[in-house]
Amino acid sequence: MSVPSAKKLYAIIDGTWPASAKQAVGPWTVRLDGSGSSRVSAATAELDVTEGDIAQAADAMREAGQTPLFMIREGDEALDTMLAARGYVIKDPVNMYAASARTIATERPPPVTSFEVWPPLAAQVEIWAGGGIGQGRLDVMERARAPKTTLLGRANDRPAGTVFVGVAGDCAMIHALEIGHAHRRQGLARHLSRAAAFWALDAGATYLTMVTTQANDGANALYTSLGMTLVGQYHYRILTE
Repeated sequence: MSVPSAKKLYAIIDGTWPASAKQAVGPWTVRLDGSGSSRVSAATAELDVTEGDIAQAADAMREAGQTPLFMIREGDEALDTMLAARGYVIKDPVNMYAASARTIATERPPPVTSFEVWPPLAAQVEIWAGGGIGQGRLDVMERARAPKTTLLGRANDRPAGTVFVGVAGDCAMIHALEIGHAHRRQGLARHLSRAAAFWALDAGATYLTMVTTQANDGANALYTSLGMTLVGQYHYRILTE
């Protein structure tokens, strides 16, 4: 079975991790959000862009109290060059992965390891907070359309990990996978990923997808080992003012 393209995954990100507002500004889609999450705070080019168009998007983001931030996708090489010439620096190069959910949903986690929970429990909020995932990102999860869920992971009879999973079209996407420091390197992230694949199938999705920064060696190793395919990459350009 073929996997979704990079272009499709851009839409899945928008569908499962939505900004609080989007504006059409000239050739741009400008995402506005107070969460601090780059995925919901960046502008993307929807049409051909000229040098003079960059200020339009930058001004719209400044007016909303955001630092100008642009998502550079496949085909945006000319924009990337223009932004670099204006002093925008690369932020968070990202890998995008996809697989048939059935290829991941091959073995259920051990009993009492993973539980579907909505809305998230206080224990999950605490785990996310420990990884720097605060209220702004919880608000993103809240406004995402169903189907969606969180999974609570347990280890040594204690809450130990959590993840948000949403569905858009025929794809489920994993977001905000966080394992408590004391419980890392014990296989819980793998168990939650497999649990996410089973949930995705039950929710009607065909594919399981996720994105992670290229610097996150553990996540990249995990999803490669699960048999997920690297389908594309993107990065951001941010103006350090």
